[in-house]
Amino acid sequence: MMKEVFKKSIQGGNVNLALLVVRISIAALMLTHGLPKLGKFFSDEPIVFASIFGMGPELSLTLAVFSEVVCSIFLLVGLGTRLASVPLIVTMAIAAFYVHAADPFGIKEKAVLYLVGYIVLFMAGGGKYSIDHLIGKRDSNALSV
Repeated sequence: MMKEVFKKSIQGGNVNLALLVVRISIAALMLTHGLPKLGKFFSDEPIVFASIFGMGPELSLTLAVFSEVVCSIFLLVGLGTRLASVPLIVTMAIAAFYVHAADPFGIKEKAVLYLVGYIVLFMAGGGKYSIDHLIGKRDSNALSV
């Protein structure tokens, strides 16, 4: 038992399961931030949101909703994992280092933690338990026929 804890090799099944857990949990958690922003579009209230790089609050909110809702749904099912993580990486980098640049680390920490998770998913992909894997498997079978 103790020997298993200190093994140097990584077993593929464990990595794929870990990617599934990270992908689903980070996507579901981000949806809790994105869905309220989506609700702002349907409210009668004027849009109050940070104007990022002079784009205006409406466009900034639209881009945040796209990444936090649409891209999170793609991550949740593992479809286009690497591509879907790019807008989320950009959004979290902007949140941490632009919007909260002057804030203490405790305020920007959440965005940094999300950023790290998205970078891992960008580097590793969706893993075996994703639609990406099924598509890749299907494409490799089509090539061998």
